Amino acid sequence: MRALISVSNKEGVVDLAKALHKLNVQIISTGGTAKHLKENSIEVIEVSQLTSSPEILDGRVKTLHPSIHGAILAKRDNLEHLEELKRLSITPIDIVVVNLYPFKETVLKTIDIEEIVENIDIGGPTLLRAAAKNFKDVIVICDVNDYHWLVEKLSKGESITLNERMKLALKAFRHTAHYDALICEYFSKLVCDEDLPQTFTKSFEKLFDLRYGENPHQKAALYRNPFCKISGIVNAEQLQGKELSYNNICDADAALSLVCEFDEPCAVAVKHTNPCGVSCDKEILKAFEKAYQADPISIFGGIVAFNRTVDEKVAQRLSEIFLEVLLAPEYTQEALKVLSKKKNLRVLKVKMNNEGDQIEIRTVSGGILVQTKDDKDFEQLTVVTKRKPTENEMKDLLFAWKVVKHVKSNAIVLAKELTTLGIGSGQVNRLWPTEHCVRVAGENAKGAVLASDAFFPFPDAVEVAAKAGVTAVIQPGGSLRDEQVIQIADRYNIAMIFTGTRHFKH
Repeated sequence: MRALISVSNKEGVVDLAKALHKLNVQIISTGGTAKHLKENSIEVIEVSQLTSSPEILDGRVKTLHPSIHGAILAKRDNLEHLEELKRLSITPIDIVVVNLYPFKETVLKTIDIEEIVENIDIGGPTLLRAAAKNFKDVIVICDVNDYHWLVEKLSKGESITLNERMKLALKAFRHTAHYDALICEYFSKLVCDEDLPQTFTKSFEKLFDLRYGENPHQKAALYRNPFCKISGIVNAEQLQGKELSYNNICDADAALSLVCEFDEPCAVAVKHTNPCGVSCDKEILKAFEKAYQADPISIFGGIVAFNRTVDEKVAQRLSEIFLEVLLAPEYTQEALKVLSKKKNLRVLKVKMNNEGDQIEIRTVSGGILVQTKDDKDFEQLTVVTKRKPTENEMKDLLFAWKVVKHVKSNAIVLAKELTTLGIGSGQVNRLWPTEHCVRVAGENAKGAVLASDAFFPFPDAVEVAAKAGVTAVIQPGGSLRDEQVIQIADRYNIAMIFTGTRHFKH
């Protein structure tokens, strides 16, 4: 048997080559791999000896030669192929062990395009694809974790079954596809390519399997964008608590996205990906107390996110409530000591920005929906009523507008003093979430402001809010009945602002 070994990652390759050599497998190798094996006293046939051609162009061309690819691609059950190999003095290669140049790692450590381009592997993917194509006759290995398995099988004299060969081929094709997708993504960003190209290529790397998905009968795993190494919920550091579930991650991401909207100290409580309490204040503990009081029922078993350090006082207060997940950029040692008593509480340390990928992907039957992120606050702010909002109303309106962007449609948010009083989400009309918010807010609705993620198709919801004491409204505008809505606002002396931007969230 003959094995071609050409690896960028040298982990375990010496032990593999020694084991293969003991099994009387001839080792063929290239460049740095050949040198590394020779330095470890392993007999190696260099590729240039087989091809009678030296490596050229600073190593850019090594294995791209008929003597190599003919040896890999020849079908062993095809007499014409075997006769052709014999005529050309080519001996078949039975095992191909290849891993690729560190393209991703290079992109993450440098912006030097020359260095990055030199780490685009050409020969490696070609070798893997050739061996994988001829999986019936060639064993292809691209994963270091498969070295021991291969040696053990061969040492016991066991044959590699067709199914095992196909699995190895699949792994190789998946590996090269992922590699090419990373190159594609890099160049797309480099040349500022269109967000929605004719063919859509993305690749992700598994971080870990989850116990189950949204429900126990569903399988699930968490994958990460390979180029997103700092921000985002997937890069959060879990300091304590049980394993994160699928739903935990969804909720935590929703909480992170919302809390990152605010520069001032902010506390966000989330349940089933919808905020149930949000507040900003000069002190983070006060912000949390107000967010908690906004909906002390729904926060039970919820997720809480802060954009400031959690100290001992905040931790003491949090420990009085049953929560699933806690997010913050930092925790004091005293806070962690307090929180450690809640052993099941998942405590995450996460960078307070949610940049990452600007593309959102959702599966639908038979395909995917792709869109750019909703990262636009408003087109322009236009007062459309006779009365303009006061300075305090304006602060509350902009606060509520940021919150409503993160509430499932149809969405209504009531707020006062930078605190939500009622959040209506996911209803099939705009009246019901308004009625819900008014009911939850009660007397506190007097002097509050209202944000709507989309225009009011009828004036009824505005009238409900006005009768409850709401004094200002922010909404996109654009309804056929805008004039009727404005007339109702004027009748109740409500200030109304149009943003020109809608924030549907399905």
